[in-house]
Amino acid sequence: MYVRCENVSKIIKKQVILNNIDLSLEKGKIHGIRGYNGSGKTMLLRAIAGLVKPSEGTVLVNNKIVGKDTPFPESIGVLIEYPSFIPDYTGYKNLLFLAKVKNRISEEEIKNTISLVGLDPNDKRKYKKYSLGMKQRLGIAQAIMENPDLLLLDEPSNALDEKGIQQLIRILKTLKSEGKTIIVTSHDHDFLEQVADDTYTISEGAVMNE
Repeated sequence: MYVRCENVSKIIKKQVILNNIDLSLEKGKIHGIRGYNGSGKTMLLRAIAGLVKPSEGTVLVNNKIVGKDTPFPESIGVLIEYPSFIPDYTGYKNLLFLAKVKNRISEEEIKNTISLVGLDPNDKRKYKKYSLGMKQRLGIAQAIMENPDLLLLDEPSNALDEKGIQQLIRILKTLKSEGKTIIVTSHDHDFLEQVADDTYTISEGAVMNE
């Protein structure tokens, strides 16, 4: 299994956010996690990404313990909640700025990714002028642009119109065909039906297979 959560719990101020989660997810598949706001699905992604440390239990990605063997999964793209970008930069300039952290991709690859999600890489509008849908598309672009092996997407269809949702589904299925492992959370049952190989429900911090 590529991603394993073993008895993972997260307790904050005596409130149980994640409740003894056991989850094993295969490589090269799209795994859906559905749940309403406050169910724990965002916290679960944070734990897998290494952004929070579980109160109990272990998260493993590619047989490495996150937070012990490695601070974060080695090849990961993340879209969790609402992405933050520099308001006075264009979309392209924002992604160029982020890409310089690791220097893994070229300017051409950044532009291709922006086009892939349905945005114009030559658009001179600043990010603060973007619509909610455009902001979401740019968030998806930053998550996928470095071709990560593991992709964590929290409610990626939010603010997208039907055309944007279908575009997202095509992108995810293409990435799956390339062997990527994708975990997608959503409250939208129809979206998960179209995209996920398997779906789990999270409720009050506990996960169950559908």
